[in-house]
Amino acid sequence: MAKKIRLGILGGGGDSLIGILHRVASQINDNYEIVGAVFNPKFEDNISFAEEIDIPTNRIYKDFDTLVEEEMKLPESERIQVCSVLTPNFLHFPMAKKLLENGFSVICEKPMTTTYEEAKILQATLEKAGTIFAVTHTYTGYPMVRQMREMVKQGALGKIQKVDVRYYQGWLNPVIHDKEKRSSTWRLDPEKAGISCCMGDIGVHAFNMIEYTTGMQVKSILADLNYLYDDNQMDIDGTVLVRFDGNAKGVLRSSQIATGEENGLAIAIYGDKGGLRWEQENPNYLYVMSDDKPLQVYKPGHAYNSKLSLDGTKLPPGHPEGIFDSMANIYLGVSKAIRGQEYNDGEFPTIMDGVRGLNFIESTVASHKNGNTWVVLD
Repeated sequence: MAKKIRLGILGGGGDSLIGILHRVASQINDNYEIVGAVFNPKFEDNISFAEEIDIPTNRIYKDFDTLVEEEMKLPESERIQVCSVLTPNFLHFPMAKKLLENGFSVICEKPMTTTYEEAKILQATLEKAGTIFAVTHTYTGYPMVRQMREMVKQGALGKIQKVDVRYYQGWLNPVIHDKEKRSSTWRLDPEKAGISCCMGDIGVHAFNMIEYTTGMQVKSILADLNYLYDDNQMDIDGTVLVRFDGNAKGVLRSSQIATGEENGLAIAIYGDKGGLRWEQENPNYLYVMSDDKPLQVYKPGHAYNSKLSLDGTKLPPGHPEGIFDSMANIYLGVSKAIRGQEYNDGEFPTIMDGVRGLNFIESTVASHKNGNTWVVLD
């Protein structure tokens, strides 16, 4: 068996949801070993967290710069090969850039950077580095999302006419109506979160889902965002009209103040021959619709699914797979790329998905501020 890939972790300590998601996902397919990390800003917290999750502390570093400096002193056969960047948004760019410049591969949380310009710089840096870069748009790892992608690619829906995607959460509702809370939450601070909250955090997932499943690029958008309070600088809700080449159009709805909603990502694609619908909170069901046949339901693990879907399925039919498995499929794809193995281009989102995401985020904000006008994406 191939030796495990040496993984470093930046951020994700304490009770971080994203931290445990990445750590568990990296272990599911037995491809990675966590060998170094900076989990927390305070070194004593960093060490105690490493001890808590039973990781040797000899390569738990006091800060990011020390991690890079000390790892570069090690023989290449011992050095971290790929680093997962799980920090707040404003740290993604400087960390990822320095990692690439020093020859590391990168697995980065979204949004990849806080500005489109930074994203393009990162793309140029990667081209020089020649390493692997993945952006964790987690939902692309679900087997039924991958099945959706392959069915569209094979022409099962015919010519795409309409796409409807929504991503509704309600977690920000108790925060936004309290002036003190909304002033102290990092996701509502442009210095830490970037230009956008809702679109930058979850709207970009919905945007990625459109392009991933349809195989089409969004050409232009028109956004109407909601800030709710005059002293709040960040969007917390919005609706975006999207246009593709030809006559295909769509709508993207995203909210973090949809009271009572949990993680309501859902997408529907309609072509002239049929339609597909999938919901994240019921991820094992892909609904196949047409004008002249009964509704069909596809489920993971069956032989009728595509190779890409089956490669991302670990359990027999009837055994639900969830978000840990979805993230694990992205880590699995990255492991193949690092090892130089053959892989499907749908196995993990690349730096281009990150660049497209930042182009989308900045364009939505520009569209809204310009009086809800159409903005052409690069």
